[in-house]
Amino acid sequence: MSARAVVLVSGGLDSATTLAIARHEGFECHGLSVHYGQRHLSELQAAKRVCSHLGAVDHREVAVGLDALGGSALTDPNIDVPTRQTDGIPVTYVPARNTVMLSIAMAHAEVIGANAVFIGVNAVDYSGYPDCRPAFIDAFANLSRWATRQGVETGQGLAVHAPLIQLTKADIIRRGVALGVDYAMTVSCYQADAGGAACGVCDSCRIRRDGFAQAGVLDPTLYQSGASG
Repeated sequence: MSARAVVLVSGGLDSATTLAIARHEGFECHGLSVHYGQRHLSELQAAKRVCSHLGAVDHREVAVGLDALGGSALTDPNIDVPTRQTDGIPVTYVPARNTVMLSIAMAHAEVIGANAVFIGVNAVDYSGYPDCRPAFIDAFANLSRWATRQGVETGQGLAVHAPLIQLTKADIIRRGVALGVDYAMTVSCYQADAGGAACGVCDSCRIRRDGFAQAGVLDPTLYQSGASG
């Protein structure tokens, strides 16, 4: 029997590649997406497509209202998504988002008897978010030793896999292409429209577009009318 893993799937490029890697490594993958109050809901539709296409055993969506707290351009419509790169941690950072998502994944893993969680964070070609860095992943894995029944009873916490964390975006894309990921299914834009078309000007669009160019792979992203692709 294959080992079970919960894979966080946002609908974007990185999480799709992460799911493909987990499947390639022989895990029975259970997709998990979080509706946290993000303005770009088309990514959740993309997550369903990705899980179906890449052979997840099932796919669950859990709602957590981080928009009630605000503090991010991704959850508060009164804060504009920046269209140029800025210094420091940008306003698109959602406070504690990955901590919340990993906690939900940890709970789901306990329920289904999985001992691994996969998350597609990256600390090379990224926007500088604090919860996308190796120290955060290590800290959460250690937390699971004390926060779960398995951890307390056996001394073994969850294995938290972040297979993309030290890869460039171009390397991520090359790996995904080799594993059969159809990136046309994915939505990465911070302000994608209802149909999943990307704005072409936000930080996520820039990083994604540059990644395809550097990988020498045709960019399949659907852009909004008038957007630069």
